[in-house]
Amino acid sequence: MQIIKSIQSRIYVIRGERVMLDFDLASLYEVETKVLNQAVKRNILRFPEDFMFQLTKEEWNNLRFQFETSNETTQSSQIVMMNRSQFVTGSQKHRDNLPYAFTEQGVAMLSGVLRSERAINMNIAIMRAFVDVRKILLKQSNINEQILEIKERLGEHDVQLNELYDAMDNMLDEKIAQLKWKDRERIGFKMKE
Repeated sequence: MQIIKSIQSRIYVIRGERVMLDFDLASLYEVETKVLNQAVKRNILRFPEDFMFQLTKEEWNNLRFQFETSNETTQSSQIVMMNRSQFVTGSQKHRDNLPYAFTEQGVAMLSGVLRSERAINMNIAIMRAFVDVRKILLKQSNINEQILEIKERLGEHDVQLNELYDAMDNMLDEKIAQLKWKDRERIGFKMKE
């Protein structure tokens, strides 16, 4: 389970897609980034643009900035993020080329390109991590729908309560008016008894 959490922390949303970067995949597969990218280039027909794309300079700079400024709440997360930040800004900062991003389908396609036992086992774990992320997002979506429904109900209840308060105010105003009428000072002739 720890490996899946580690993988989930390496899944980013870029261009509206959940992706993993080439250097993260290379470290998980225990190969050099250059070796991973060479294997991909030898099999480039397996990786259309919706499976893999290269980051723009702006995307890469934004991502590096996020790594550097990320503040996690738990100490263990801070250590992981500091290590990732050092990794990204250290060894990856001076790359000659921009990193490649692999979508879930691209990662699945990597299993056919990298055939070591480590790569196969890691690919299975990565696929599980993507599935877990999808489940979390579906649950979050369901929770958001429920919250919206509750807000709508509360809005309806507010309207109904306001109508009730207005009706009660009107009734109280009528009672006060009746009491004032009964207790008013009488005018006219007073007869002695």
